[in-house]
Amino acid sequence: MANPLQFIQQTRSEISKVVWPTRREVFLTTIMVFAMATVMAVFFFLVDWLIRVGLQALLAFFG
Repeated sequence: MANPLQFIQQTRSEISKVVWPTRREVFLTTIMVFAMATVMAVFFFLVDWLIRVGLQALLAFFG
């Protein structure tokens, strides 16, 4: 088992190596997430709509 003081020193050393994103990077990443979510929502809406139209046409043809 490690010495608690040594553990704290190692933890602080590892935390100091973390590179935090800049405000600009966070902003751009957030915009990209919202943009991709919107693109995917539109894509799945269109796929769902095409499947619905296809099934309705198929059921109308055989029904």
